[in-house]
Amino acid sequence: MIGWYVHHHGWGHLTRMQAIRPHLDDEVTVFSSLPAPADLGDDTTWIRLPADADPVPTADGALCPAHELGDVTAGGALHWAPIGHPGHQRRLATIADWIARHPVAAFVVDVSVEVTAFVRLLGVPTVVFAQPGERSDRPHRLGHALADRIVAPWPEGLFDAAELSDQHERVRHVGAISRHDGRTRRPADDAARRALFLSRTLDASRLAETIDLLTARGWVVDTAGARDDDRVDDVWPLLCRANVVISAAGLNGVADIATAGARAVVLPQDRPFGEQEHTARVLQAAGLASTAPAGSSPAKVVELVERAAATVPADWSRWGATGAAARAAHAIQEVTS
Repeated sequence: MIGWYVHHHGWGHLTRMQAIRPHLDDEVTVFSSLPAPADLGDDTTWIRLPADADPVPTADGALCPAHELGDVTAGGALHWAPIGHPGHQRRLATIADWIARHPVAAFVVDVSVEVTAFVRLLGVPTVVFAQPGERSDRPHRLGHALADRIVAPWPEGLFDAAELSDQHERVRHVGAISRHDGRTRRPADDAARRALFLSRTLDASRLAETIDLLTARGWVVDTAGARDDDRVDDVWPLLCRANVVISAAGLNGVADIATAGARAVVLPQDRPFGEQEHTARVLQAAGLASTAPAGSSPAKVVELVERAAATVPADWSRWGATGAAARAAHAIQEVTS
């Protein structure tokens, strides 16, 4: 049996689990603050964890912000461990109770240094996912040091991940993991120029202005996850028919673009540890996508879209998306076998 912690920020950690899950024969129990997806599948159990960052009532009836509950970083050794937070305590107790009652072969953590350390202290082998960016701080070094396997969801050689250099024997570079790997690409059946805004890239006003400018130039524009009301369950058809995809630099979105072999304009968003800026620099240096700051003007974004449309699609095979989910599953099974 495998445990799996899915971080609740965004949807990328969940979709990564869903891409890998079909390649695992073991039963899997997922722990997350996210609600369970509708298409969880057989032999997969979802345990919803309480939130660990909401305000806590005090004795006088006021609400104390979680980040004010003592030294939440334990002197810089951890990222998040608020003192006396009921939700934080219950979520770890839930994981401990489950481990005590089940024969757990491995626990996958995507991502949390605290869960990694906690599970390993309970005597369970751990598999952690690496992330791009500057990850040489004490908590990240601790999490990497405790892991039995470190899955790097990018191809070996393109990313500069110095913090993994002394963990070589335990690191598995599996390539970009996409839930669409193996699907047939079906281009649009008309001659329209189509642009797809994939994920949050521009604020609402600049997004609307950019769409208006593209439409005035004859583009048909789709959006998926770019606004509050446009989440798409299956984005694959939109990816396939788009001449250009405008995306943030999250690993899952880029992996989906690579699987579709699409032309891309990437606008990295501000994330902890410079994660997306790092990925965007790698994409630009490899000649796989045009990039620009997230604060770029609508006119600049339109210029990049037009320029990308006039180019030959990049050779995304360098991103290693084909077979990446199966390779990640194999890395997990190295620990369970």
